[in-house]
This record gives sequence, structure tokens and C-alpha cells, in this order.
Amino acid sequence: MEKIIIGEHIVKTFGEGDEERTVLDGVSIEINEGEFVAVMGPSGSGKSTLLFALSGIDGVDGGKIVFDGKDLSAFGETELSDIRRTKMGLIFQQPTMLKSLNILDNIILPSIRGNRKNIAKVSEKARTLLKRVGIAELETRDTTQVSGGQLQRAGICRALMSSPKIIFGDEPTGALNSKSAHEIMDIFSEINADGTAIMLVTHDAKVAARTERILFMLDGKIVSELKLPKLNGSDIERRVEEVTAKMLEVGI
Repeated sequence: MEKIIIGEHIVKTFGEGDEERTVLDGVSIEINEGEFVAVMGPSGSGKSTLLFALSGIDGVDGGKIVFDGKDLSAFGETELSDIRRTKMGLIFQQPTMLKSLNILDNIILPSIRGNRKNIAKVSEKARTLLKRVGIAELETRDTTQVSGGQLQRAGICRALMSSPKIIFGDEPTGALNSKSAHEIMDIFSEINADGTAIMLVTHDAKVAARTERILFMLDGKIVSELKLPKLNGSDIERRVEEVTAKMLEVGI
């Protein structure tokens, strides 16, 4: 299976002098095409920093990150932005939407920047995605007129507009109630089944249990890993127990 991301001995520090802190301490990681990966760890363990590094949002102080066969350090900010827009999908705990635009316009905005000629085609794809995630009727709503779960679904639509090779999610269910979180994870599972790789940062064992490989971080290092078989709907409780047991073993 081809590797979509290779991170070698990644180092990231914050602060200077006596206040310098190493947040990523020589982290090495590989993600294959079509994989469903979770990263878990306590606050300050470096899990979100790792996601920002792998997606090119933040630079690193040491090591190497290769995405889709290309060393990210070879690109400037504009080129990195283009890579994220065309080959990656990014989903955060609180979707960043413009209040001046409705749901549909927020979804299509990144896809039509600098090229409004394709707006009809882009809008058609957005409507297809809205239907897929179950909120087709909300396309003309303002962002303040939908629930948190509905807004996160819109964020997923926006992330899928470019048919990305990988989706990065930083606590994408963290602000949702349990029902909405379960529904969002159902959508992620469907996306992954279609062949898109997904990497989720989460503190929730129920979320991690829906993935197939879980990386555990402490003090800026990946200290353990748990592999799970493809999800069978009837075995979720056993999987949650397995994840929870591993968290206790690791000390999370």
C-alpha cells in the first residue's frame, strides 16, 4: 500500500531560552493511502501540533515531512496553501465559516477563489455533498441558523470539495453531543470506505474506536500504537474497551 505521508524525526519547539519547550520530540509517522488513523494523548502531548505539521499549516524545526511524494519543506506558503486546498481536507472542532455567507457559499468559497468560471459546476458538487451528509435543505441558511452538528457536516462538505487524498480532523466531534458525534463518525466511516485516508486527533475513546490504527502520544512522542480490524457495527463496545485499556496502560 502506498504511503501518502511520511514524517521522519519531526521536531517542533515553542518559546525561546529558558522558556523553550519541545512539543514534538523526534516523531516519526507513516500514513498509508486509505488508512483511518486516530491520534490520542493528554493536553500538551503534541497531537494537534503533529496534525498541523503534517498538513503543512505549521513549519517544523527539524526532521522531514513528505506528502504525496513531495517534501513539504520545499514549498512556500502559497504553494502549501494550494496543496491543502487541492489535496487535503481540514476539519476542526469549531468550523470556521464566514457569517456573511450562507452554508452553500461557505462550502464553495475555497474552490472558486481566483476562478469564478466554474461556479455552477462547483455549486452542483456542493449540493451533492450536502445531500450526502443529510443537510441539503440547509444550503441557504445562515451559519447562525444551524446546529453545531449541522455546521460540522457543512465543514465536512467543504473538506471534500477537492476530492482530497487525506482528511485531517482536529477534535472534529469535540463540541458535539453524543448523538451528533456518532452521526459525524458515521460520515467519516463512509468517506474512508470510499478510499480517502483520514487522520483524527481526539481525546474520545468512542471516536478512536471507530478507526483502524490509534497512535498514543505523551510528551511529544508517539509511545504506543493499537491496531484494530475494520469496524463491524456490533463490536463497537468491545473496541471501546480495548482502546480504554490501552489508554490506561500508556498512562493517558
